[in-house]
Amino acid sequence: MTRIPSHQHVPCTRSRKRFPAHGPATAALLCLAALCLLAGCGGEKQAKRARAVPVTVVAAAREDLPVTLSAVGNVTALASVEIKSRVGGIIDKQLVQNGQDVQKGDLLFRIDPRPFALAVKEARAKLDRDRAHLVKAREDLRRYAKLRQMNVVAQDQYDDTFAEATSLENTIRLNEAALEKAQLDLAYASITAPISGRVGIVQVNEGNVIKANDDRTLCVINQIRPITVSFSLPERYLGEIMERQADGPLKVGITPSGTDRSTVEAELTAVDNAVDTTTGTIRLLASYPNDDNRFWPGQFARVGLTLRTLKGAVWLPTGAVLQGMNGSYVYVVAPSVEDPASGTVEARDVTASHIVDDRTVIDSGLEAGELVVLDGQLGLSPGAAVTIKNGPPPVPADDPGAAEGARQ
Repeated sequence: MTRIPSHQHVPCTRSRKRFPAHGPATAALLCLAALCLLAGCGGEKQAKRARAVPVTVVAAAREDLPVTLSAVGNVTALASVEIKSRVGGIIDKQLVQNGQDVQKGDLLFRIDPRPFALAVKEARAKLDRDRAHLVKAREDLRRYAKLRQMNVVAQDQYDDTFAEATSLENTIRLNEAALEKAQLDLAYASITAPISGRVGIVQVNEGNVIKANDDRTLCVINQIRPITVSFSLPERYLGEIMERQADGPLKVGITPSGTDRSTVEAELTAVDNAVDTTTGTIRLLASYPNDDNRFWPGQFARVGLTLRTLKGAVWLPTGAVLQGMNGSYVYVVAPSVEDPASGTVEARDVTASHIVDDRTVIDSGLEAGELVVLDGQLGLSPGAAVTIKNGPPPVPADDPGAAEGARQ
């Protein structure tokens, strides 16, 4: 039996099968191949649409536009009167209520007239008494004048009689004035409306005692028909306002704040006689009949003064006009013949003159009917492709050839 030495080892062999490794580079190549296959399937037209910028367009319009100066106005009463007492006493009648419409001369309050009626009687009695004394004094003076001519009475007696008659004449004048004053106080006891208008909140009611020329206001009357609206404009427009006003009344559109009611038309009635040097503005007043009680004193309103009308003006929404290094410009869209809902844009310089509400008047650089980008300008550059989000451009109704081409 043959033994193998313990220090020798018999090698044991195993068969190992090797497989190819798939690394990150191989995966990247596969993804790139897939993307290229997808791009090839979409075609050149789809790739072009993917690069187009979606925009909203608007057509430049031509129409007559009024040049209007806008401001914030304040509604003021044509006249406002605080009703106060001129004599003192207790208010025994209140004939006016809160918010009542009154006419000039209407009785509002009555102060207890009895003390004033007594004063009138007293003044009249004094006047009658002194008139009777004056009759006697004149008779005495006539007799003493005859006796003096006959040297029967002394000169001093004649002079005393003459002085007494003259004094009574002056006393009668004082009594007549006192009577008129008493009658005036009696008339003041009846407080009437000095103007026609609407009464506010009555502040002193029946039963209260007031004094002559009391600090308290009984009520306030505001004349609201017609009513005025006060507003201010920059003084640089003063010359044109005066020139236009010389040709006829200027129209003023007024919209009360806090309401959805439509704008009403008023007339410019007054221009202040001086420019406010602290603000550089001129104050103006417009008048409105206010038969419908649309306006209230103290209310704010939006005011638009129409100076003139621009005939056949080309205009765009103000948001479509951009500002660049060389001034105003717009992006004009040239629609594609194959697909009217797509096209390319051109950056074009324009000259803008007036801004009327939310519209900008274009003097040059643009023709009526041309399509201009209104929304989406941030992603544009000259020559960029665009897709029109708000549909294909409208076809003018007065262009039958264009309409036929659109149908084809």
